[in-house]
Amino acid sequence: MHTVWKGAISFGLVHVPVKMFSATEDKDISMRYVHKECGSPLSYVRKCPVCEKEVEWEEISKGYEYEKGKFVLFEKEELDQIAEQSNKSIAILDFVDLSEIDPIYFQKTYYLAPDQAGGNAYQLLKEAMHQSGKIGIAKISIRSKSSLAAIRVLENCLAIETMFYPDEIRPVAQVPNLPENVTVNEKELGMAQMLIDQLSTPFDPQKYTDDYRERLLELIEHKVTGEEIKIAPAKQETNVIDLMAALQASIEASKPAIATDPGKPKKTTKPKAKTTAEGKQAAGAEGPKPKRRKTAKKNETVS
Repeated sequence: MHTVWKGAISFGLVHVPVKMFSATEDKDISMRYVHKECGSPLSYVRKCPVCEKEVEWEEISKGYEYEKGKFVLFEKEELDQIAEQSNKSIAILDFVDLSEIDPIYFQKTYYLAPDQAGGNAYQLLKEAMHQSGKIGIAKISIRSKSSLAAIRVLENCLAIETMFYPDEIRPVAQVPNLPENVTVNEKELGMAQMLIDQLSTPFDPQKYTDDYRERLLELIEHKVTGEEIKIAPAKQETNVIDLMAALQASIEASKPAIATDPGKPKKTTKPKAKTTAEGKQAAGAEGPKPKRRKTAKKNETVS
């Protein structure tokens, strides 16, 4: 794995030297813009619209547009100076319960490994957090981007997940067209809960695959080999009008299929119950049943 960051975790006066590795990888299939006429990939040119010339990297600065068309410029050294105080340390501010954090705050996950002679301190922090069941809330700066972060134990490793700051989360109140004061039909609610129950299962990430990526790879393979591709018409989506009927159909579709065993013998039909006359006739044919001996009464003593 490629090291993306080096520094130390600090909690109290304890420092744990660590290296950071990306825990995830982007498997999106990258595409380039190509000139249809000749099949050549297009390149992007950094061009100044005023000077009307291509600009080299050494001539470029970063700037902030404080008014339309007006910028304040920053040199690389200026930006590095304000970032250098926090870019080598992960300072744990608090320990909290993971269940208290809404998933909307999480961005990207990284693995943390001990660096240099920090193995003992690393193991101490990992074991203490494991036994307490807590996660650490910290601040970290990666590539000039400051983030909140959650440090937790993941199997035999410390993991850190960058988080958004609260002011980076848009409030739900800004979402348009949210229904208000809508009465839910009790029958429909019951059907919806039944459907949820039928579709509920323990989380198994291995069962989920990127179907789009698989289809795209298959399409690429066909095109590379020169096969003719026929595009099937897209399935027309229909609006759900009868919600109850849609719920009922969904419940029926989600029911597990009952497997039949062809090796099992067929069930035999039970004989019909005999009528009273037939029962008496059969009893007479068998002969009279022996009379049962009467038992002694409850209060009668046995000598």
